[in-house]
Amino acid sequence: MRNPIEWVEIATTDLERAKTFYEKVFGLELRPLEMPIQKMYIFGAASDPDVAGTAGALVQSEGSVPSKDGTVVYFTCKDLTVELARVEEAGGKVAVPKTDIGEFGFFARIIDTEGNQIGLYQQP
Repeated sequence: MRNPIEWVEIATTDLERAKTFYEKVFGLELRPLEMPIQKMYIFGAASDPDVAGTAGALVQSEGSVPSKDGTVVYFTCKDLTVELARVEEAGGKVAVPKTDIGEFGFFARIIDTEGNQIGLYQQP
């Protein structure tokens, strides 16, 4: 079965600041996309048709409010200690340090520059 998640939007209040944060922490190359109702930077399959998986964007629009209290989007990491080491330097905070979840691998959670809680996941 194909992954049922097609698209994820991460809300921002300062799109350029958020772009810098995600590029520094995750090594992403974000591409701008102008839409009539919002500004965004896209990543994943949305920015590269040869990339499989879920696509998404950092967005700035009316009605999109950053939050640490709702849904958590997880980014896959080969060794999440690498990304965790970049978080504070890039302006974010570590909310939950690297945590062993046994046979399922490791996870951590961070707060980005916009106030969103974001997850990091590392396979065992």
